[in-house]
Amino acid sequence: MMAQIGQKAPNLGVSKWVQGMPTNIDQEKDKIVVVEVFQVNCPGCFLYGIPEAINIYNKYKDQGVRVLGIATAFEDFDKNTVENLELLAKTGEVIGETKKALTQYGKIVDGNKLPYKIPFPLGMDNLVKESGAPSQEKMLAFIKSQIPEFDDQPETYRKEILARVEQYFKSKEYSAETFDKYALRGTPSAIVVDRKGILRDVSFGQMGHLEPLVQQLLNE
Repeated sequence: MMAQIGQKAPNLGVSKWVQGMPTNIDQEKDKIVVVEVFQVNCPGCFLYGIPEAINIYNKYKDQGVRVLGIATAFEDFDKNTVENLELLAKTGEVIGETKKALTQYGKIVDGNKLPYKIPFPLGMDNLVKESGAPSQEKMLAFIKSQIPEFDDQPETYRKEILARVEQYFKSKEYSAETFDKYALRGTPSAIVVDRKGILRDVSFGQMGHLEPLVQQLLNE
C-alpha cells in the first residue's frame, strides 16, 4: 500500500526499534504523529532535520504529539546500518560524512559524539536485498505516487518515465520499506499524520514548516 496525502497513513516498515518502546502509526491513536526520516550518514539530517524534530518533541510532547525517528538507507548501505544506528542511540557517536560535517561546524563533542541527545523512539527501516528486475506493478505504484495523472500522459512520456524508474530501482542495492512506501525523495524527510490517522504531509529537506503544521493540527 502506497501512502497518499488525505488517506489513512500506512504503518512504517521497521526491522528493529533500537530506542524506546516498539510502536507504529496504528498504535498511536488520537495522537498527532511526526516521523523524522533520516540516514545515519547524512550531515543535513543532524544539522537541521533531527534538531527540528527534537524541538517539536520538547514543545508538544505533553499536548498529544508523538515524534518518531526512522533511520533509512537509499545509498551508502555500508554506513547506513542498524549497527551504526544502535551506536548512535547508545553512545551518541556519529560516523562518516555526518561526523566530518559536524566537526567542521563545531557541533561535535568528545571527538565523535552529538552535542544533543535524541529523546524520541528510534527505529531502523526495513531493508530488503534487491534481486532481479522490479515488477511493473511496483514501478507504476511508485510513479503514480509522484505523478497522479500518469495514465493520462502521452505514451512516449510514459515509456520514458518507466525506463527512468526501472533504472532507478536497478541501481538500488536494497529497497527500504518506509522510504519506498511513502515515496520519499531523500533525507531528511518528515511524515505528518493527524489524530485520525490520516496522512497530512510528506516533505523533503524543508525547514520551518513542521511547527506551524503541528499547531494547525492541534487546533483542529
